[in-house]
Amino acid sequence: MWVVLESSDVLRTISRLPDQIRDRYENWKNVVRFGGPMTLRTLKGLPDEALQGKWKGCRSSRLNRQYRVIYRT
Repeated sequence: MWVVLESSDVLRTISRLPDQIRDRYENWKNVVRFGGPMTLRTLKGLPDEALQGKWKGCRSSRLNRQYRVIYRT
């Protein structure tokens, strides 16, 4: 099982998001906790990609067109 660490800033921001985005974020966390980041790459509903430039070494999963989760393993 994987662990998802969230800063207090993230928790505060998430509380202000629309319900649909919060639900997708909770779904994203469950996928990562039980399947790890490799599972994200197999799901079409949560597009996952490596980032470049100053974010090199991080990955991004889209919750929708406007919102994304940026993480590192």
